[in-house]
Amino acid sequence: MSLANVNRRDLLKSFAGSALISQVEARRSRPLNFVFVLIDDLGWHDTGPYGNTFVDTPNLDRFARESVSFTDAYAACPVCSPTRASILTGKYPARLQLTDWIPGRRAWPTARLRTPAFKQALPLEEITLAEALKPKSYTSAAIGKWHLGGNGLGPLEQGFDRNVGGTAAGSPPTYFGPLELPNLQLRAGEFLTKRLAEESIRFMDENVARPFFLYHASFSVHIPLQAPPDLLAKYKARSTGDVDPTYCAMIESTDQSIGALLKTIDASASADRTVVVFFSDNGGVRFQEKRRNPITNNAPLRAGKGHLFEGGIREPLLIRWPGLTRAGTSIDTPVSSIDFFPTFTGAAGVEHGPVDGLDLRPLLRGQTIPERPLFWHYPHYSDQGGRPSGAVRLGDWKLIEFFEDGHLELFNLRSDTGEQRNLALREKGRATQLLTLLRDWRSSVRAAMPTANPEFNPATASENLTGYEPPTPPVPALP
Repeated sequence: MSLANVNRRDLLKSFAGSALISQVEARRSRPLNFVFVLIDDLGWHDTGPYGNTFVDTPNLDRFARESVSFTDAYAACPVCSPTRASILTGKYPARLQLTDWIPGRRAWPTARLRTPAFKQALPLEEITLAEALKPKSYTSAAIGKWHLGGNGLGPLEQGFDRNVGGTAAGSPPTYFGPLELPNLQLRAGEFLTKRLAEESIRFMDENVARPFFLYHASFSVHIPLQAPPDLLAKYKARSTGDVDPTYCAMIESTDQSIGALLKTIDASASADRTVVVFFSDNGGVRFQEKRRNPITNNAPLRAGKGHLFEGGIREPLLIRWPGLTRAGTSIDTPVSSIDFFPTFTGAAGVEHGPVDGLDLRPLLRGQTIPERPLFWHYPHYSDQGGRPSGAVRLGDWKLIEFFEDGHLELFNLRSDTGEQRNLALREKGRATQLLTLLRDWRSSVRAAMPTANPEFNPATASENLTGYEPPTPPVPALP
């Protein structure tokens, strides 16, 4: 058939279709943007998508319907600084020798163990996500909490192009202005959580023409417990059980800031190539030193921040990845904060050195990743009553080794999410297998261990361990 015999309308349709396909392919070939929303001290059960019925989180509820939800996502440590380091490097805190919040709590002279020293900043020689993405022309911003080093060790020295609010401190002195932080001045009465969202929106608006990595690290819901007056009044008038009403108000104010971020992303021309991740750095604070009443309740999980029980390390994780995730689905494969680095760099086509995490994109596509053990190493006493310990999870089984006396607790998390039935004696072979796996891993990463304290005094050693979770029941150490 000659060109003269081709219907002109069909020909125009063909050209238009080809042009549309070219435009779609061009959009797909453009680099992805990454928005990582990290909340501080938010428990697994604290928001609507994870079953909370008395705190209003409408923006996260909607986001969950558009995303894939992980049921078994973990922080690599039960406290903040180490988990943040693992997110930015893809490495376990034990390998980084950064195993506690910076600078850590004061030593107890009469405790059973002397805890090891740890690095007081993320080492500059480590490659962060911001540094890894830079060769691909990404611009990066750290907005909010840093807590991985002070002068000369902040976000700008670790590859970020912008730092707003990040310091060596783990919490703000107040959430209300007047307040001055790096590149951030709050006016009297201005609310920090809302302002940080505005700064992140400004960064995205200014970088519509180039790929970006936004690390939006909220200070909320970390202490001090403070919230806008209208939300505070709302929750004081509502039944929240043993969960602090101010804490509830902080969660909703955080949800509002996330809603503002999502609104900006959804209205942008790059919405179809912007990956959004929602995560928390450790479990919710159940008990806090020198505080009589609990802050949150992580039930059905056991304990909370500062513990290697599930309440201290299992986290909410929502991922919306255009073209990859199916809206409203869930994944029960165990994953960890060490996995974000290889996932983002893999998607960006970045080559990097060895890391401990895995690329999660196969899971996001509905496929599988190899079964692997996940490890934790926390050789410290925590402000929330946690004792020096290590843990490993493989499949449905989790083992915790307590370093003070070597006792073990073994749980089947599929049948006992609340870790109430210690099976270490009944499943001695499995306990031995997991203990060997844990100890071999500690040796491979050269994990620093606590040592016996010659000044140990059992009469005073536990005087500050508010909220300590006792063994259930005690099990002797295995050889």
